Amino acid sequence: MNIKSSFKRKIIQFIAFVLSNPYINKMGSGNIYKGSWKRFCNPGLNCYSCPAARFACPIGAMQAVNGSMDFSWSFYIVGSLCAFGILFGRAVCGFLCPFGLLQELIYKIPFPKCKRKLPGWLKYIKYGMLLIVVLMLPVLITNATGMGNPYFCKYICPAGTIEGGIPLLLTNQNLRKMAGGVMAFKIIIAFLTIAGCLMISRFFCKILCPLGAFYGFFNKISFIRLETDRNSCESCGKCSKVCPMDVDPSVNPNSPECIRCGKCIASCHKQAIHVRKPSSITNNPTTAQSRR
Repeated sequence: MNIKSSFKRKIIQFIAFVLSNPYINKMGSGNIYKGSWKRFCNPGLNCYSCPAARFACPIGAMQAVNGSMDFSWSFYIVGSLCAFGILFGRAVCGFLCPFGLLQELIYKIPFPKCKRKLPGWLKYIKYGMLLIVVLMLPVLITNATGMGNPYFCKYICPAGTIEGGIPLLLTNQNLRKMAGGVMAFKIIIAFLTIAGCLMISRFFCKILCPLGAFYGFFNKISFIRLETDRNSCESCGKCSKVCPMDVDPSVNPNSPECIRCGKCIASCHKQAIHVRKPSSITNNPTTAQSRR
């Protein structure tokens, strides 16, 4: 990826991170912001309980409304996420997700890297997370009052542990006293995730992120999507080698795994890969081929 385009994307990522987490002064307070902004969901994964966070986590909000059966609010949340999906697809992951940026920074730490692509079946784990853990369990398993638990946030989410759980435990003595086996289990998952991110680019995105799975459904129909000019493409494999998500853009430029980071575009000396223009004609044979 050329330096200029990479720098622009990093600037956007850092701006999104700061807008998502402006209350840095709360990081040592042991408390979180609970103002009116928490009524709105962050487009990317960012823990509600992070002391610096301005917005709610979309996955946490989705589970909360599923568990409470407040379907009107659920429709609002799902509708908001669908709007982001239609506009950007998984470009949200590549440009606007705070935890996505953290993963990229962790991967830059000097550490032995895994050079082989992950087995293809691992990417389906995140779809199971979305369907079973996020959507089904809060509805199917409820307490005596009919409330379901936010199972992904409560038992799994490493983003929540790293951004919210650990900072709060370090600064809030009362929370440390209440922490038990569940928190210990989540800390283990968080450290395993960090280890994965040290060795594998976007480890959490590839395997576990239910939000990435959700946005992936929109990649083929979103306003921001890629096209490959088959007449220019030499099938040299450079684009697939630089892809942090193990996608082959020459074959499937709008794979549900593509985060629109632009590395494939910058790597192509033939300029065969490009962002689709809104005025693209759908019956163009070259364009049609690129969408298959």
